[in-house]
Amino acid sequence: MQQHRARGRLLVVGVLAVALAMGGFLGLSQAADAEPAAPQAKVLEGKLVSLEYTLTLDDKSVVESNVGAKPLTYTQGSHQLPPVLEQALEGMAVGDTKQVTVAPADGYGEMDPKAVQEVQKQLIPPEALKVGTRLQGKMPSGQVVYPLVAEIKDDTVILDFNHPLAGKTLHFDVKVVDVQQAQAEPKTEQKN
Repeated sequence: MQQHRARGRLLVVGVLAVALAMGGFLGLSQAADAEPAAPQAKVLEGKLVSLEYTLTLDDKSVVESNVGAKPLTYTQGSHQLPPVLEQALEGMAVGDTKQVTVAPADGYGEMDPKAVQEVQKQLIPPEALKVGTRLQGKMPSGQVVYPLVAEIKDDTVILDFNHPLAGKTLHFDVKVVDVQQAQAEPKTEQKN
């Protein structure tokens, strides 16, 4: 009889162990002890935001991507990104993804025919006389420019000073990786 009682106790202990392993028994639950999840940080003005993104054009060609690399970090509302993109990111939480289309007028502008100039061929280094070469120069104002060799004629060269993405619709696939409080500017002490 004692052997029967011992088997009965082992059976009860075994049933309790299985029930607890399955998440609870008789209304007991391990989840009751868990703390509620913290609210996810959202993209708001002044927050330091880290993004993964891929930028493509209408023909699906990839212009740039940082997926699997270091995230792009910027301060929301600081105009470091095209305004349409910043507005689309507002309110997103860490882990959220979104596709954002930016029209040329809202990105790098339309192609400006006045930004295409014809210069004397002798002003261009001989090794740069290839269509598609990106040159670097300085305007009289000191601004650095990167014109593209668009066409080579007998005595002249056509240079395009438009931004490489001017006139193009931009397609961003973005993922919010992190949102932090932006660092406060250090205060300077005033001496009396």
